[in-house]
Amino acid sequence: MKLDANFNYLKDMYNDSYYPVFLVDKVKEQILIVVNFLESGSHSDEVIQGKLDEMTIAINDLQEEFDEHDSEIETVARDSIGTTVEAILHAFKVDIDSETAIRERDW
Repeated sequence: MKLDANFNYLKDMYNDSYYPVFLVDKVKEQILIVVNFLESGSHSDEVIQGKLDEMTIAINDLQEEFDEHDSEIETVARDSIGTTVEAILHAFKVDIDSETAIRERDW
């Protein structure tokens, strides 16, 4: 299965000038790694959760860069990331709760 080419990633972050576009793109890149993984075939929820943990830790690592550009991963960003991940999991029929999916977050 492939995710719809018109899928809207991180809509609220892209629509808010508080978030530098190049940094939102970096968050999206991490999410795309998971999407590509999901598109590559069938995986157990445990393996998918491992990929989601890797994604979330990589997004955690972007926080300092957001700070350097007078931005931060806060409520709107957290909701935007969570909503995007939830929609992806739903599209792929993965039964992982969105809060569990991003459980490694420190934002």
